[in-house]
Amino acid sequence: MGNPWFESVAVARERARRRLPASVFSALIAGSERGLTRDDNVDAFAELGLRPVTAGQSPLRDMATEVMGQQMSMPVMISPTGVQAVHPDGEVAVARAAAARGVVMGLSSFASKPMAEVIGANPQTLFQIYWAGDRDSMVGRMERARAAGAVGMILTLDWSFVHSRDWGSPAIPEEIDLPTMLRHAPETIVKPRWLADWLRSGSIPQLGVPNFPVTADEPVPGFFEAYGVWMGTPPPTWDDVAWLRSRWDGPFMVKGVTRADEARRAVDAGASAVSVSTHGGNNLDGTPGAIRMLPEVVDAVGDQIEVVMDSGIRRGSDVIKALALGAKAVMIGRAYLWGLAANGQAGVENVLDIMRAGIDSNLLGLGHASIHELTRDDVIVPDGFSPPVEDRAAES
Repeated sequence: MGNPWFESVAVARERARRRLPASVFSALIAGSERGLTRDDNVDAFAELGLRPVTAGQSPLRDMATEVMGQQMSMPVMISPTGVQAVHPDGEVAVARAAAARGVVMGLSSFASKPMAEVIGANPQTLFQIYWAGDRDSMVGRMERARAAGAVGMILTLDWSFVHSRDWGSPAIPEEIDLPTMLRHAPETIVKPRWLADWLRSGSIPQLGVPNFPVTADEPVPGFFEAYGVWMGTPPPTWDDVAWLRSRWDGPFMVKGVTRADEARRAVDAGASAVSVSTHGGNNLDGTPGAIRMLPEVVDAVGDQIEVVMDSGIRRGSDVIKALALGAKAVMIGRAYLWGLAANGQAGVENVLDIMRAGIDSNLLGLGHASIHELTRDDVIVPDGFSPPVEDRAAES
């Protein structure tokens, strides 16, 4: 088997590719349409330079911070992602890894593990919700999360229902029954270690979403049943966002903001944080990478609410660049999923350790004793890096 440790997220991605059935891995790397935004989320970081110093560096570097009322050992959070069937332990393994490394866990309403198990593994869990179903059901999900111990809420809005991919979308079965298993057997049998993991667990990958029902006693809907409710719900207005926020008395993040005018609307709606995000490139294709949009949002609302960002974070230097441009922290998605696929909980811890080491080495190179000393002067931003800011009036 060899050494399970890996030294970069790129290696984790390659190990995940080797370990997972082709359709499962395809789901982890997919982006909408041509994948322009998915790719730019990553490529944009390479356009940003850093200004190092060569003497006088601090022997110790402080990476601790507080986001959404939660103390963290470093400015990296687990972004909520749905149905983590890349490993039998799924979200519970991720939550344990996050707790072991002192960072916040984000739990999707489309997760494969019940919220009680995940929050039990990491009390610093934020529950993510979509605008799906009627108002009573949304409030019910939030109340269920509150009762389970969730410390904050994430309302995800960065999704425009663009499904098509030029290279083809992986077929997601409605349920894992015998015909489905037979159909996927050719791609599964050639991945014996992944198959062995599931056989040892005594179960098979499930596509139910136990956190979507209003109460734990309700039947668990299948992924497509819950997805249909979401797709069939008219998109929210900012007044709707304000109403939903009023039903949660703790920290409340609006995820998916990429414009100054909408950032201000999120503030008006009562949000305590926003995440500058492109849903990992699964929103409107052709949107610039999230890091390009970050300065606009920070300049608009950074002195009023917390601004975090996600989409495209692969290494500690990416985190440093985001913080220097004004983010309070970042959220990672694909990076930890590849770690989970490669080596379960230990693989997620490995990814978080890579992020920590990268943040530390970049702070050293920049001559800072703390992440809180980072400023835009630490980053070389090329002309035209971010799109021009227009004071657009957001639709109500």
